[in-house]
Amino acid sequence: MLATIYKMIWKNLKSINFIVKSLFSTKRHWLFSGLIWLLLIFPAQAVELRVAIKKEVPRLKIGSSTTAIVTDGTGKQLGKLDPMSSLAAQLKDHNITIANSVGATELIIQPQDDGYVWIGDRWYRGTTRLIRQDDSITAINHVDLEQYLYSVVGAEAVSSWPMEALKAQAVAARSYALYKRNSESNGIYDVDTTIGTQVYKGLDSEYTTTHQAVNGTLGQIMTYNNEVILAAFHSSSGGHTENVEDIWTAPLPYLRAVVDYDHESPVFEWQQVIPVSKIKSLVAGIGRITGLQPASMTPHGRVITMKVTGDNGATTVTGKELRQVLDLRSTLFRVSTDGNNLHVKGRGFGHGLGLSQWGAYYLAKQGVDYHQILAHYYQSANLTQLER
Repeated sequence: MLATIYKMIWKNLKSINFIVKSLFSTKRHWLFSGLIWLLLIFPAQAVELRVAIKKEVPRLKIGSSTTAIVTDGTGKQLGKLDPMSSLAAQLKDHNITIANSVGATELIIQPQDDGYVWIGDRWYRGTTRLIRQDDSITAINHVDLEQYLYSVVGAEAVSSWPMEALKAQAVAARSYALYKRNSESNGIYDVDTTIGTQVYKGLDSEYTTTHQAVNGTLGQIMTYNNEVILAAFHSSSGGHTENVEDIWTAPLPYLRAVVDYDHESPVFEWQQVIPVSKIKSLVAGIGRITGLQPASMTPHGRVITMKVTGDNGATTVTGKELRQVLDLRSTLFRVSTDGNNLHVKGRGFGHGLGLSQWGAYYLAKQGVDYHQILAHYYQSANLTQLER
C-alpha cells in the first residue's frame, strides 16, 4: 500500500507547480470561494508566558546582564545581583539560596534596564522565577509571548526560509502556546522548552528574520468558534497530512488530512538499517523474528499497529512503540528483515498533523502568502487578531 501511495504522490509531483498555482489562485482557491476568512478582534491584552527552563534540578547557574533585583514570592526585596555574574542557586535549609546569601522558598530575579536573565546555560528575555519543589529547584522564565516567539520561530523553523513560511510558523506557534496556556497550564508553568510543547532556546535562536516574522503577525492567532485552536505542526508529512482522530483521539474540524507540498524536505524519504535486537524486549517470546506486517494503518499509510511474526509465534505492537524503540522519524514506514537487521523505509518527520513546515517552505517559495498557507493546513479556522 505504501508503495502505491508513493507512486501516486510522485505522479502528482510532476505537475506540482501547476497544482499549487491553481490551488492558491485568488480566483479559484477554495479559501475565497468556500471559506469565509474572518479577522476577528479580541480584547486588548499583553500576554505573559511561563516557560519551565529547568525542572526539578538540585542546582543551576543563574545571572543577569544588568543589575537585577531579587525578591521573594511576596515581593519583598532580598538583595541584588551584580551584572554579568554567573551564580549558583541551590537548596539550603529548605530554602533556595543564591551564592549562599539570599534565601527563600521562592525567588524572583528581575533584571533592570531591559536586561536579560541567565538560566542554566543560556540567556533569556523576561524574568526568572525559582521555586522549591520537594528537594529540587524548578526555574521558570516569565516572558512576553511575542518575545518568546522570537526564539521559538528560530528554533522550530529555519531562519533563512521565505518570510511567508516564517510568518505561518509564528502564527501557529503563537496559537499553540496560547492553547497550551489555556488548557494545560499546571499552575506553575504553561509550557516547557522541549518538542513536547515547543522548542525555546532564548536568545540563541533569535534572528532578524524571526523578529520580522513575529512583528509582522503581531498578536495573530488561529481560532475556531472564537477559541484558539490546537495548532499542531510538524516537520514533514511525507506527502499528506492526517486527520487528528487517526493519530490522537477526538476529531477536530480544523485538523483534517490535506495534500502536503513537502517533497523538497530532506526527510521526505528515508531509510534505516537497525539490528533486530533493538525490538527483542518489545516482542519477547516469539523467537527469531521472520516478518513485520502492518495490522492496521491510517488512511494515508501510517502504522497504527504492526504484527511481528517469529518462529515461535506472533505479537502485535503499536506504530508509536516501534517508532520510539527504533528512533524513527515518523510512523509512516514499512519494515523487512533478514533475521539479523531490520530494513526500514519511511517518509516524513513528526506526527503529520496540522502545519507542515516543509510544506509551508515550498508554498512560500511559490509566492503563496501565510494567510493561505495557514488556511490550507488548518481547515475552517479563522485568523484572529489579539489587540495589545
